[in-house]
Amino acid sequence: MNVISLSSFDLSLAACLLLLLAATSLRIGLGLEKRIVISGVRMTVQLLLIGMVLKALFASISLPFVGLMSLCMLLVAGYEVWARQKRKLRGAPGYLISTGSMLISSFTVTILALTVMVGADPWYMPQYAIPLLGMLLGNTMNGVALASDRLTTEIYNQRGMVEQRLLLGHTWQEASGEIRRDCMRTGMIPIINSMAAAGVVSLPGMMTGQILGGSSPLDAVKYQILVMFLIAAGTGFGVLSAIWLISRRLFDDRQRLVLDCLSSVK
Repeated sequence: MNVISLSSFDLSLAACLLLLLAATSLRIGLGLEKRIVISGVRMTVQLLLIGMVLKALFASISLPFVGLMSLCMLLVAGYEVWARQKRKLRGAPGYLISTGSMLISSFTVTILALTVMVGADPWYMPQYAIPLLGMLLGNTMNGVALASDRLTTEIYNQRGMVEQRLLLGHTWQEASGEIRRDCMRTGMIPIINSMAAAGVVSLPGMMTGQILGGSSPLDAVKYQILVMFLIAAGTGFGVLSAIWLISRRLFDDRQRLVLDCLSSVK
């Protein structure tokens, strides 16, 4: 089965729907029209560029090139996580924590999947490595961003209660335990909901893409199950790592809450 090619006219029609949405936003005063248009243009340019990069990458299977591509994806994802937070950690530590938490989770899970489960030869074959890493980073990025943003915001808003517990002799883990658990739930709930709804409410993207590309529905389902398990594990461990690292930054060795490292809300 051959994939039906899309023409520029087909894509233009889809773009018109986005412009219609932006016009509707302007008409009813949502204030989202500028962001809708900019996001649409940015997405188009980014996907066209990545398409050309992947075409060249697939033509020459090279570990250094795959590693460089993966590193670029990680650095951009780390910045997106850090930039999305309303009350973020100041300076390099905030960015390093965002990037490091995804490095610990997404890269470990991706390498495990490529070497043990998928069994690609070589294991860094771009056809498998880049899409898998991209899906893990994208979902882990959302989970870590949600959890991190809520943690810094809730710790700041409830600083009085946290400091009172510290004064009563509680450790920083005890004083912030319930807040940290709530933040972990916030970061992990989206992927849990996605797993619960997959196949009933929605057909996940990778499965849909494989079916449109002519793969057997059962083969597509197997890959989708694998990917959902990997995403859940990557997101969960990424959220846990981020919450732990941020918490260690917010409390010093003398069990004191340190809020000077947080940026102010603009």
